[in-house]
Amino acid sequence: MKIAEDFRRIARNALTNKWFIAVAVGLVASILGGISGGGPEFKVNIDGSNISMNFNVAGQTIKSIGTNGGVDSEVGMFILASLPIIIIASLFAAVIYFVLGGFIGVGYAKFNLNLVDKKNAAFETLFEYFSRWKTTTIARLLRALYVFLWSLLFIIPGIVAGFSYAMTDYILAENPEMSASEAISRSKEMMEGNRLRLFCLEFSFIGWSILCAFTMGIGNLWLTPYRQAATAAFYREVSGTEHRAYDNGWE
Repeated sequence: MKIAEDFRRIARNALTNKWFIAVAVGLVASILGGISGGGPEFKVNIDGSNISMNFNVAGQTIKSIGTNGGVDSEVGMFILASLPIIIIASLFAAVIYFVLGGFIGVGYAKFNLNLVDKKNAAFETLFEYFSRWKTTTIARLLRALYVFLWSLLFIIPGIVAGFSYAMTDYILAENPEMSASEAISRSKEMMEGNRLRLFCLEFSFIGWSILCAFTMGIGNLWLTPYRQAATAAFYREVSGTEHRAYDNGWE
């Protein structure tokens, strides 16, 4: 049975001479919602006499409008007057982003599986599951709902649920004919007894995550492909499909 270091080694081996495409695809996947926390956000902050509006992408502020003159200033009044439009636009963008992120996430899972399988890992793989957008959207919605409901009991059940459904995108990537509920159920079965192992794999990157924090997030451009490739290698083992990777040069 492999441990975290084994999966990281497989990931490093898979990324050899593939770092450029892996970084580029990881960045696009993050921006388009395939990875959590990468999408566009509008934020309006009112703090005492200060009011500001920020537009963020991938956790970084792209444009900021603010004032120290409070709501009575021209900028403050403009921001407040624009709030209904901002709210409607944000809701519309959130729906589009959620749907987009669903099939991009599955495409990114397929990209990483191709990477660790030593197959052709191409940029266009990200969009391979566009025709399955209904299934991928429902899968993402159900996962979010289940994790939320489990979290109502306490935070720990929510975390456990998140690990239980973590293989859903990989399952859909290899079984596009499956329904969303079938893929989620398969992931839950697959992760029985393996949730702690995935937690240990995720935790093994904490040192790199801390270092990336000192680079203002720039280091995540390289850390994200590393983590995702390691997770794809993890999926290969827990799904019992390692033979596909061994046939293409796994050691």
